[in-house]
Amino acid sequence: METKIGSLNSCNSASSNDVGCLPSNGVVSSIKPSAVAFNSAEATLGRHIARRLVQIGVSDVFSVPGDFNLTLLDDLIAEPGLNVVGCCNELNAGYAADGYARARGVGACAVTFTVGGLSILNAIAGAYSENLPVICIVGGPNSNDYGTNRILHHTIGLPDFSQEMRCFQTVTCYQAVVNNLEDAHELIDTAISTALKESKPVYISISCNLSAIPHPTFSREPVPFSLTPKLSNKMGLEAAVEAAVEFLNKAVKPVLVGGPKMRFAKACDAFVELADACGYPVAAMPSAKGLVPENHPHFIGTYWGAVSTAFCAEIVESADAYVFVGPIFNDYSSVGYSLLLKKEKAIIVQPDRVVIGNGPTFGCILMKDFLTALAKRVTHNKTAYENYHRIYVGNGHPLKCEPNEALRVNVLFQHIQKMLSGETAVIAETGDSWFNCQKLKLPAGCGYEFQMQYGSIGWSVGATLGYAQAVPEKRVIACIGDGSFQVTAQDVSTMLRCGQNSIIFLINNGGYTIEVEIHDGPYNVIKNWNYTGLVDAICNGEGKCWTTKVRCEEDLIEAIDMATGEKQDCLCFIEVIVHKDDTSKELLEWGSRVSTANGRSPNPQ
Repeated sequence: METKIGSLNSCNSASSNDVGCLPSNGVVSSIKPSAVAFNSAEATLGRHIARRLVQIGVSDVFSVPGDFNLTLLDDLIAEPGLNVVGCCNELNAGYAADGYARARGVGACAVTFTVGGLSILNAIAGAYSENLPVICIVGGPNSNDYGTNRILHHTIGLPDFSQEMRCFQTVTCYQAVVNNLEDAHELIDTAISTALKESKPVYISISCNLSAIPHPTFSREPVPFSLTPKLSNKMGLEAAVEAAVEFLNKAVKPVLVGGPKMRFAKACDAFVELADACGYPVAAMPSAKGLVPENHPHFIGTYWGAVSTAFCAEIVESADAYVFVGPIFNDYSSVGYSLLLKKEKAIIVQPDRVVIGNGPTFGCILMKDFLTALAKRVTHNKTAYENYHRIYVGNGHPLKCEPNEALRVNVLFQHIQKMLSGETAVIAETGDSWFNCQKLKLPAGCGYEFQMQYGSIGWSVGATLGYAQAVPEKRVIACIGDGSFQVTAQDVSTMLRCGQNSIIFLINNGGYTIEVEIHDGPYNVIKNWNYTGLVDAICNGEGKCWTTKVRCEEDLIEAIDMATGEKQDCLCFIEVIVHKDDTSKELLEWGSRVSTANGRSPNPQ
């Protein structure tokens, strides 16, 4: 059986299940040929790559122009159905492609040689860590300069043009240097198809003098990709399910926990199928928030060790068996390696492998196949969920603010909770927003994204741009700290140029609060900006933009009413001024444990 990828028309609507339209559960499905009439006079490398991007579901390419990519940008602009979004810097272009790929299933960016490539490298590394297929296209040197002893600008002054590609080797799954038209077709198609198959970024460098030259290899409309899906080893799958059923049926109070790799494995629907069948309590690791439906009747919250949702860690860590689906156990998700879990009690389900306790391991098994098969065999057991209900006490509410009292962060997020619906999406920046946004209860259909594995501050500005561009029918609500915003603030400008209507809550507490709770010092205090004044200056009377500062709950209520009412078609920037020490209790606990992990003494030599 073969599955085709992408569609020209499908990505005009985020309700489509084609690649590029559903970030988590979308099945890779059919791609149709471009609806645009093919003209052999346009049989150029640049037009070929433009058509390929449209075919796989990309309708926006985030770019920064430079002398080596200008001709290529002309070809991208000339392609109907493809929009070139000019960004303020390469880092944000990469973050935007990251955010776009989360919503559409694939993203693309285009920059110039080395100065652009090395600037975007950090964002591509983040996409690699999160298993996001991003097509990173770089305009490279003139093909005649390869193999010579010439020194070019935009390099480090050596006659070696491979530095950029070598930097990308460890953060992309394929690198193509196109400096010859004879093999350009093969290199480009291999790179793009590899990104889709591996769900990782790829690097494509295209010599600046090649993109506009017709060549016989591009003389026909490109045939849509047809990628054969991976298949499970049938005997291995049966053996794994048999072993898992035996393991789980011996348990008295098993639990089920979803992890971030479910997105890459396209196993979210299969996870729900198992959750429905098994009756276990269902939790999500912090980086899987948004992948596990929080309206599921057995959902008990986020499992994050000592900073879990109330009563969730107690149920998970006291279980006599736990099924972790697609987990990543790093120092952040394990709260400084302090999880109270035992390997012998765990079934670990990875995208292509199942490990059962301290015993057997089964390879060449797809996660979604295993979960679906297990759902048909597992014995229904709701003992642990009944235990959860016995101990559960409902969340309290923040203390009510007195009139004109300084706004508290917990009150802010109480009001953000009321804004959420299936027509919204939340982008949470690295920092205390990680913890406050984890406590939001997501309605069905509400998107949620944050970058936990890589944790690059400033990611959210570009990601908000890209996500909103990918899914214009959703209103993005971004929660960004002041320190993070100072890193990447410029591309609020691009949001305005694109006519986006996101709501940005800029949480102004005077510094890098997450770093303060790990290790404090004067370097964590930043220069305060007039953030609303900055955004007004960026707007400069062009585009729909509304800004305001809030200092108390009354101001906040009025601002939210305005943003969701009269200014609902505007980019709304709400600067929330809070005390520098107003943090979530989870950050206080997490920070102290991560600090302890970071400060461990060297092992004896």
